[in-house]
Amino acid sequence: MTRRTILILIASAMLCACTATTDKSEVLGAVDFTKVKITDSFWRQRLDVNEKVTIPHAIKKCYDEGRVDNFIFAGGLKEGKFRGHFGFDDSDVYKVLEGMAYSYSVSGDEAVRQQMDTLINYIAAAQQPDGYLYTPYTLKCRDYMNLWCTYDKKRYDNLSNSHEFYNMGHMYEAAVAHYIATGQRNFLDIAIKSADHIYSLFGPGKTEAMPGHEEIEIGLLRLYRVTSDFRYLELAKTFMDRRGHGIMGFNPYFQDQKPVVEQFEAMGHAVRANYLYTAMTDYAALSGDKDYETAVDSLWENVVNKKLYLTGGLGSNPAGEAYGENFVLPNNGYAETCASIAGVYWNQKMFLLHGEAKYIDVLERILYNGLIAGISLDGTKFFYPNMLSTENAGDGFNRGQAGRSEWFDCSCCPTNDVRFISSFPGYVYAVKGKSIYVNLYVEGKAEIKLGGKKVSISQKTEYPWSGDIEITAGTSGDYALMLRIPCWAQNRPVPGTLYTYADGREAGWSVAVNGQSVDCTLEDGYCRVDRKWKKGDKVSVSLDINPRTVVADSRVADLTGLVAVERGPIVYCAEGIDNEGISVFSEPLDACSEFTTGTTEIEGVKVGTINADGRINFVPYYAWNHRGRGDMTVWLRRCTE
Repeated sequence: MTRRTILILIASAMLCACTATTDKSEVLGAVDFTKVKITDSFWRQRLDVNEKVTIPHAIKKCYDEGRVDNFIFAGGLKEGKFRGHFGFDDSDVYKVLEGMAYSYSVSGDEAVRQQMDTLINYIAAAQQPDGYLYTPYTLKCRDYMNLWCTYDKKRYDNLSNSHEFYNMGHMYEAAVAHYIATGQRNFLDIAIKSADHIYSLFGPGKTEAMPGHEEIEIGLLRLYRVTSDFRYLELAKTFMDRRGHGIMGFNPYFQDQKPVVEQFEAMGHAVRANYLYTAMTDYAALSGDKDYETAVDSLWENVVNKKLYLTGGLGSNPAGEAYGENFVLPNNGYAETCASIAGVYWNQKMFLLHGEAKYIDVLERILYNGLIAGISLDGTKFFYPNMLSTENAGDGFNRGQAGRSEWFDCSCCPTNDVRFISSFPGYVYAVKGKSIYVNLYVEGKAEIKLGGKKVSISQKTEYPWSGDIEITAGTSGDYALMLRIPCWAQNRPVPGTLYTYADGREAGWSVAVNGQSVDCTLEDGYCRVDRKWKKGDKVSVSLDINPRTVVADSRVADLTGLVAVERGPIVYCAEGIDNEGISVFSEPLDACSEFTTGTTEIEGVKVGTINADGRINFVPYYAWNHRGRGDMTVWLRRCTE
C-alpha cells in the first residue's frame, strides 16, 4: 500500500469521524460572497472605492516600489537587483492578486483578468523548477548592499524572520481565490507545485521546522479544500503541532511557548497569533479535533475578556506588535490593522465551528471600528497601528505615531485591506441545513442554496445609522431565518465582562413578520423564525440604537476614571477639530449624558455624529484623521460628583 493511499484512508477516517451523523448540508458554511449583492450606502461605497481606487493604488505601489520587478528579475525576464524588504514584500503582490480575484468574481472586468494573468506569468517565471519561490533568495539580495537582506547562505536558513512560508501562505490563498474566480489553473498549479515542494522537505518525518510568521497554515487548509489532497491538511497540522517544542527557543513572540493545544492565553506578535488561531479553528472544524477546539475556545475567552480594545483592536504592546498582559490596554497601544483583519478571520471561523452569535458580535465590533479605521475614506491612505488616543496627530507614518500614509516600507496592512474589503459580502450570511443565518445587517440581495433549491432574500436598512431592518423573502419556501440580535442590543457592549454600559439605560429589540409581533426566545444569540415563507413576506427587526456610555473592567488600570461613547456597533471618538475651545483629554463627560445625533460629510461620505450635553462632539472612530492635524481620544475623563 502506497503512502498516498494510507494518507487518503487516514483522511477519510478523520473526516468521517466528525461527520458520521451529519450530511454535508448540515455543516455550517458561509454564503459565498459572489451570491451577495451589496447596495447600501455604507458598505457599497467602500467596495466601490476598493475596486476603483485602492486596488489600482496598491498595484501601482507594488510596481513603483519594486515588488513586481523582483519577480521579473528572479524569473530572468529582465536583468535587475532585488529591491525592498527581504522578508515579506513578495506577499504584497499575492494579497493584491487575491483582492483582484474577489473583485473580478463580481465585476467580470476583463482588464482585471488580464492584469492578473500578467502578474501570474511573472510569478511562474520566478518559481524554481523544484517549486521553491522566494525572490530575495533567488536574487541573492545580500549581494546588493541592502541592509534588510541576509540571503547569502541556503534556502530556509532563517525561518524565524525570512517569511518564506508566510509568503507562500498568502500565495496559496490568492491562487485559490483566482481559481474560484476564473476557473483557470495557471495560478493554482504554481501553488500546488510549491506546497508539494515544502511537504517533501518539511512534512511529517522530515526536517523539524516551522514558520516564524504563521499564515501558510491558513493557505494550506484553503488549498486542501479545493484539491482534497490530504497532505496539505496534514502539513498544516504538522506545522502547528511543532510549536512549543523549542524550535524557536520557546519564544512566545512566535507562539512557541507551549504546544498549541496547551495555549490558553494569547501571546506574542498579534498578527502571527491571530493567523495561528484562525488555522487552529479551521482545522478543528475540518477534523473534529477536540484538543484544538478546547484550545481555541480558551484563547478566545482570554482575548475577549482580557485583551480586546473597545474598538476591536488586538495587540496592545508596540514592542513586538504583540498581545500585552491581561487587562493591559493603554490608549497609545498598537492594535495593528492586520491584527484586526486576522481577528475577523478568526471570529468567522469560530462562528462556523460553533454557530453562536457571540463570535459575530466580536467580528462586527472589529469590522466597524478597528478594521476600517485602518484605511481612509478615499481609499488611498492607511494606518498601520490604530491608537485610541493621540495628540496632534497628522499624516506621515512611523511606528510610534498615528498618522495615515499612502504606503509603508512594510505594507502588509494596505494590501491586507485590499483583499479583505473585496471579500466583505461573504460575511453577511451563513447557511446550515434549512436555516439561513443573517449575521450582518447590510442592505442588498442574496441568492442562497438551501436543500438543493435556490432561495433569495433581500435586506433594506440604513444600518449602522438606523436599527430598523426589513428582510423580504424573494422566493417561497420552508426554512428558518436566524436573525442575530447583537449583544449591544441586549445591554452588553461585548460578550463577557471586559466592558459594560454605565448610563443605567435599557436597550431592546423586537421582531415582527408581516406586521405581527414574534415572541422569540434567543438560540445562541439568534431569534429563530421558522415558517413556510411566501414570496413577499416581510420580517421587521428593530434594534434600539441610541448612544450609550461605556466603562471598562476595574482591572484595566489605563481606563480607570474614563468613559467612552458608542452607538450600535460604532465606537465614537472626540477630535480636536470638532471641539474648539476645550481639551478632549481633560473635558469631563457624564456617564448619564443626554445625547443628540446628527450627520456630517467627511471626504464626501455621510458620517453619523453625536453631541453630548450640547458641548462635546463625537465622530465615528473609523472616520478620524481626515481633516488635518489634531488631538483625538476615544476615552474621556469621567465626571465625578
